[in-house]
Amino acid sequence: MATLTENTGRRRRGKRGGEAPTSRRQVNYRQLTNPFTPQVVFSEDRIAAIHETALRVLEELGIKVLLPEARRIYEQAGCIVDEDSQMVRIGRDIVAAALTTAPRRFTLNGGAPERALDMQLGTLAFQSGAGAPNCSDMLRGRRPGSLRDVEELTKLVQNFDAIQMLSPGVEPQDIPVHLRHYAFTRMQLAVSDKVPFVFSRGTPQVMDAFEMIAGFRGLSDEQFLQNPHCYTIINTNSPRQIDIPMAQGLIDFARNGQPSVVTPFCLMGAMAPVTVAGAVTLSHAEAMAGITLTQLTKPGAPVCYGAFASNVDMKSGAPAFGTPEQVKASLASGQLARLVGLPWRNAAGCAANTNDAQAAHETEISTWGALMSGATIIIHAAGWIEGGLTVNYEKFITDMEMVQVMAELCAETPSEDTEIAFDALAEVQPGGHFFGCAHTMDRYSTAFYEPIVADWSNFGTWTERGGLDANDRAQKLWQQILADHKAPANVTGDRLAALDAFIDKRTAQGGAAPAD
Repeated sequence: MATLTENTGRRRRGKRGGEAPTSRRQVNYRQLTNPFTPQVVFSEDRIAAIHETALRVLEELGIKVLLPEARRIYEQAGCIVDEDSQMVRIGRDIVAAALTTAPRRFTLNGGAPERALDMQLGTLAFQSGAGAPNCSDMLRGRRPGSLRDVEELTKLVQNFDAIQMLSPGVEPQDIPVHLRHYAFTRMQLAVSDKVPFVFSRGTPQVMDAFEMIAGFRGLSDEQFLQNPHCYTIINTNSPRQIDIPMAQGLIDFARNGQPSVVTPFCLMGAMAPVTVAGAVTLSHAEAMAGITLTQLTKPGAPVCYGAFASNVDMKSGAPAFGTPEQVKASLASGQLARLVGLPWRNAAGCAANTNDAQAAHETEISTWGALMSGATIIIHAAGWIEGGLTVNYEKFITDMEMVQVMAELCAETPSEDTEIAFDALAEVQPGGHFFGCAHTMDRYSTAFYEPIVADWSNFGTWTERGGLDANDRAQKLWQQILADHKAPANVTGDRLAALDAFIDKRTAQGGAAPAD
């Protein structure tokens, strides 16, 4: 099986004279550009109508904002605020002004220069399944998430360059909530040099995480404030509500120059209208409200547009993913993101309860929808099952087959004239084959993508090797990745010691309780 961080094929014999090839397949999955023309589901005038209706929703119906500080910020900008109902009505002129200051492009920095990500329309980054309370694998079964589990999942993410950003994975429920952010942030910094995630659970926890990241990366306060070094996810409470932690997160991240991904989660027929257009209208209105708050807090603060909409099973009310409706909503959201010009995040999804054919189809269909919609970030691309209740280790590995194929499609395609292969066509006579021609042998170790878990051998060879299915092969691979994990080069004893000293001090002071 090919693994791996360098995204290369295996060394193979076969060049002329029997010598091993000197080169390995090198593909850069760390910086991807989506080469596909974004697809559309609605006409331009319908998208304009959805945008206008979303603005009308904010102007006439308003959005409930539970945080008093956020309501004050809106009111100071000219929004109409009813303190009794906590409703905020936002004029379209205020939204338009916010969209002029929100940056169309920014750089999101990791722990090493090569981990920096260009955030703009047209670039592409994948994230693994995130935000689940549970995890599962074939060895240990289904269980509540622990710090060990989220660390193992982060090590799996670190191994694959086609996942460019960290995500919250599973909730480490074995750590008290007032101390959880210390353990989670330390784990990310110790295990990975990719862009870290920070929970928005109140200003004290956010500021602790900022201080840990800046200190570990050797950044001054000014350097941290001037450049994004982490991100958070802000989920509105559909329909039309922003709760206290989320509103505070929008403010805290904007003030400190770090990006929020403002992502309504709209299930058609449940917390959103049952039609695709209606659900997307609500999602767009909520995203505009959150993005506007970041710009009212600090004009020019980095922010991402977000959208995650699918339907429910109308017989049971259960969430459904990988559906035509989800794909249509993704395509429409991409049209709206391009209308406002902001980098944006979309999501894959899977409602299957185990890593089976349903799980594979739903994740792949929804990921293709996100890719074809032109999303800058695609979350839940690997490992997500049960509608987000669980992240599964074997599914993470089997999904990575899909993710790396998509990354391969988005990587640079060679354009040299020799790729057209006229010499090979001249060398091989009619009725011959190209296995041994010079053009093939010169590229023997670099010609094709090699699979992670797929087995392309014939039935007899597969049987001789034990007849392992994809789940069996995935289990062996994730175990090997965890056994082989090495800390990134930027993780040093001195940095870890300083991090631990900070955690010990803050723990002795009582930690930081989350916001209500």
